[in-house]
Amino acid sequence: MNHNAPLFGRPGRPRSIPRPSLPPDLRDLRDVRLRVMSLPQLRAHGVSAAETSARCRPGGAWQQHLPGVYLLHQGPPTGEERLHGALLYAGRPTASGTVLPAQPAARGYGAPSGRLGPTDPGGGSGEGTGEAPSPYRDAMITGLAALALHGFAAAPSLLALDRLDVLVPRTRRLRSVPGVRLVRSAALPRAQQITGVPVAPVPRALTDAVAALGDSPSVRLLLTEAVRTRHCEPGAVVSELNHARLLSRPHVVDAVDSLLAEGRAIAEDRLYRMVSAHGLPAPIWNVDLRLSDGPPLGGVDAYWPEHAVAVELDTRPPRPGARPQDPAERAEWARCARKRERLEECGITVVHITPRKLRDGAEQQATVVRSALLNAAGREPAARVVVLPR
Repeated sequence: MNHNAPLFGRPGRPRSIPRPSLPPDLRDLRDVRLRVMSLPQLRAHGVSAAETSARCRPGGAWQQHLPGVYLLHQGPPTGEERLHGALLYAGRPTASGTVLPAQPAARGYGAPSGRLGPTDPGGGSGEGTGEAPSPYRDAMITGLAALALHGFAAAPSLLALDRLDVLVPRTRRLRSVPGVRLVRSAALPRAQQITGVPVAPVPRALTDAVAALGDSPSVRLLLTEAVRTRHCEPGAVVSELNHARLLSRPHVVDAVDSLLAEGRAIAEDRLYRMVSAHGLPAPIWNVDLRLSDGPPLGGVDAYWPEHAVAVELDTRPPRPGARPQDPAERAEWARCARKRERLEECGITVVHITPRKLRDGAEQQATVVRSALLNAAGREPAARVVVLPR
């Protein structure tokens, strides 16, 4: 037997298959695709299905990891290999026989550039762009595995997960297999690249994780960490949960209540710091306003009585099951509009600020508030308003 057989040459007897010589550095995640390959990739390298089967026999150097996906070594897969194996399985070519690139580590895809490829930031196949198509196509890691990649402390490690969730288009004709659960969606979000792996953004990954969890403490931990660590705003999470129709589950509703309370507390803290950091006059915090001889006007988060300027944090979450034309949603928006009209009729300038604007543009929001305070000098005096603690 020739022990110097090339990497992808014809194997000898099954009981003495030579071990393929792999690149020396196998610890870099960008090279993991040299250790995990799909059958179309092996064929593109000149390895037939029969040769692949022979190398995976007892005593061989390779092993089948998932249907159509092979590890080019023996022993358990690493966490990185499981990720890429799951993506290769979920992104396998269609029955039309699309051939994947012969170089699985083709330049551009998987490089730590923050994009899926030089000319394919949206995660497409790359056809017609001059670049090699992605072997994963539009598949992306989601659920708990995605949260682990995003750095969530409350998410289990990749090796501790018995199953990886992979987000794919609804039309993908594949089944979930042991170790890989396919999550289908009619509309895919734009994937984020984390160390060469396409990963669902945090709101979508949270939703797919919550859908598979049945206890409120675990859900609450994940949602709270998402807000505290500034991965996303509560509204984005609630919107995804609402779209997935998860807000009807009692344990999810309990966790969302905690999430919204956490989000409002964070937004209020940002508002305090904005006023202090940008030299705005100190307002009266968290008060209810009412006319001295009339009905209540409503509560505001900050109020400058000398200038008749109020700031209101807009932390309203989407209503469960609401549509833009639903009566409940229209009633909510009408209530907020009436409140603002009543305040403005009394000569009070209302500045609405969202938590995202406070997070991403505190200086700009401080400029808006300062302008409102300066413009107050040229206005008619406001109606007599009583300020009460809230």
